[in-house]
Amino acid sequence: MALESGNKLNLNIEEMANAGLNFGHTVSRLHPKMKHYVAGIKNNVHMIDMEKSAKDFENALKYIVSLVKDGKTVLFVGTKVQVREFVKQTAIECSMPYVSERWLGGIITNFETISKRIAHFKDLQNKKATGELEKYTKKERMEFDKEIESLENKFGGIKDMNKLPEAVLIFDVKKDLTCVREARRKNIPIIGVVDTNIDPDLVDYIIPANDDAISSIKYILEKVKEAILGSK
Repeated sequence: MALESGNKLNLNIEEMANAGLNFGHTVSRLHPKMKHYVAGIKNNVHMIDMEKSAKDFENALKYIVSLVKDGKTVLFVGTKVQVREFVKQTAIECSMPYVSERWLGGIITNFETISKRIAHFKDLQNKKATGELEKYTKKERMEFDKEIESLENKFGGIKDMNKLPEAVLIFDVKKDLTCVREARRKNIPIIGVVDTNIDPDLVDYIIPANDDAISSIKYILEKVKEAILGSK
């Protein structure tokens, strides 16, 4: 069964299952509000109903499409070690900002202060590129290089984000709960991959799926990329 829209979202339930989106967590870790999405149990693990998941996933993709068509920004957030590079690469391909290292408190709720740090980072980058740092000693230049590297890790993915995003796309709601809380405080809609151990009420647009398997996240990222690039 495939679910499609005018934007050719091409969600195929069999492909979703093959990518491992249907594997939830162990039975003991079920969040009560995720019972609706459980289709059964296999080897003491809850299996997510892919038909229900596909419908919600399609709804989330349609929302992303609507944002992109209006020129809006979606901030990708995926800091889990095994998926951060995939999240980063996809965000770059989609020309969207991203946070793939640790979420820094205040990115959303204290954006003005964060913006000042980003301005300092870009200024240092520019000075290095134009040779302005050559007048310093070798030791001082090494210190500047260390600072630039540190700032790149912290702000590299959001250095061109000149305003708050219109939505955030979170790939592990539990790990990046601080981001969830900040977005909710600022009334920024949250699109989130929600596994069976997560409260689905934390997000506005739910993608019920395995948030641990690389294959699952890669599939979700690919469909998000298709939706975004197909809307530009």
